[in-house]
Amino acid sequence: QVHLERFGIPGKTLIGSDSHTPTGGGIGMLAFGAGGLDVAVAMGGGAYYITMPKMIKVNLTGRLSPWVSAKDVSLEILRILSVKGGVGSIIEWGGEGISTLSVPERATITNMGTELGATTSIFPSDEITREFLKAQGREADYVPLCSDEDAVYDRIIDIDLSTLEPLLACPHSPDNIKSASALKGTKVDQVCIGSCTNSSLRDMLRVAAILKGKKIADSVSLSVSPGSRQVLSMLSACGALADIVDAGARVLECACGPCIGMGFSPNSAGVSLRTFNRNFEGRSGTRDAGVYLVSPEVAAASALTGYITDPRDLGDYPAITMPEAFTVNDSAVLLPADAEEAKALEVLRGPNIKPYPDTHPLADEINANLTLKVGDNITTDHIMPAGAKILPYRSNIPHMSQFCFAVCDEKFAENAKAAGQSIVVGGENYGQGSSREHAALVPLYLGVRAVIAKSFARIHAANLINAGILPLTFENPADYDKLDKDDSLALVNVFEGIKTGKITLLNKTKNIEIPILCSFTERQQKILHAGGLLPFTREGE
Repeated sequence: QVHLERFGIPGKTLIGSDSHTPTGGGIGMLAFGAGGLDVAVAMGGGAYYITMPKMIKVNLTGRLSPWVSAKDVSLEILRILSVKGGVGSIIEWGGEGISTLSVPERATITNMGTELGATTSIFPSDEITREFLKAQGREADYVPLCSDEDAVYDRIIDIDLSTLEPLLACPHSPDNIKSASALKGTKVDQVCIGSCTNSSLRDMLRVAAILKGKKIADSVSLSVSPGSRQVLSMLSACGALADIVDAGARVLECACGPCIGMGFSPNSAGVSLRTFNRNFEGRSGTRDAGVYLVSPEVAAASALTGYITDPRDLGDYPAITMPEAFTVNDSAVLLPADAEEAKALEVLRGPNIKPYPDTHPLADEINANLTLKVGDNITTDHIMPAGAKILPYRSNIPHMSQFCFAVCDEKFAENAKAAGQSIVVGGENYGQGSSREHAALVPLYLGVRAVIAKSFARIHAANLINAGILPLTFENPADYDKLDKDDSLALVNVFEGIKTGKITLLNKTKNIEIPILCSFTERQQKILHAGGLLPFTREGE
């Protein structure tokens, strides 16, 4: 939200070590989420590489009906494509309907393009973009941007905005879509409004208008997290913040917070409605909670009634007035030090900051134990959970290792250490979700040398390569069933295999061979031979 308000520039490229960096696509940036090491290398002057993506065009027509929002557009495209339908693709949004969407609304849509597995998502830069930048005092940053008239796409999807209704993503996947009308009456324990998806001034003013003069249900706990200092300040100045607080909400600081289990976790077996972008099992900090992804309108309406509510049942849609100019106060922004000053700066490292895990040059034969076998859509939250008791140790890989895969197997860390070298086997879309590089670094520390899956999420596959771990796929997905936990495995002729794209897996326990596929660029092969991106960068490209 802060980047969109104060730093986003149409036509520029952006990489960030957050999988929701594509939020910048709402202002016409080509914005990529990436692993932290990839971003650090780029900051140091190196290049950032992507595989040439396919292009999916989504044409919007019509106008959203009252009580229907940009979040419902995001949920509709997830219903159409699923959490893996955007893998290897950039989603370009266009059509006459985009003229009815503000930049923050567009950013909500590009933000959740990450949940499609997309490389990124982008809107054109047009007069709507100009007006947003003008209101931020940055009209000089405006650049018009649109696709060529003869642009060719791999797939075209048409959505009539006027046909959409309030939607929800049910537990435990962002593509488990149902209508609010179909689920109304379901008891709600908690509502969270905010996150990088829905915390703009427009979203907050809409929530304040719905809550004004009312009280939330006694059975509901409501949190509201404005997306930036600017949003919070302007809510306070216009009285909308008081409307939110007086209704019974708790105001949390601008942060990921409840989205990754950093406070405000639901009660056990509770139902939590959140305007967030992910609802993976256990991500909220409560393993058995049911998290639903909703629009600010559905969230506020349900907080008032105590049940999942179709907000259209509340009657007239309350009007809001957006300011012509935003309050700009950049006093908290620290500009980069100049070259001479930078040389004298000291990086403070507390006792909790431990060294980077030891890396291992690639071996031509890898003998390992199949220490864990998991199913489809394993997320980086499954691999390396976050939450209040783990994230404070994010610079302490040895400490974090005890939680690795704990959601899937509480003894994984213990078993991996005992095995020495491990292989993990997974299903489709392995590693979806956050760009969390700890989901590669911690397995590296525990001795994981390869992950064999039916398919991978883009960022996680890149993070595995950067950690020196082989991301491999089954030539025949049915061979997944030929492998079991604690099988003794061997990958042979690895050096030749990463060149040809074919490696043989020996299951020594069952005395069978399984053909394995891989696809690495010449640069990625060098990274793997070096033992990861860090030693590769030290050696010099």
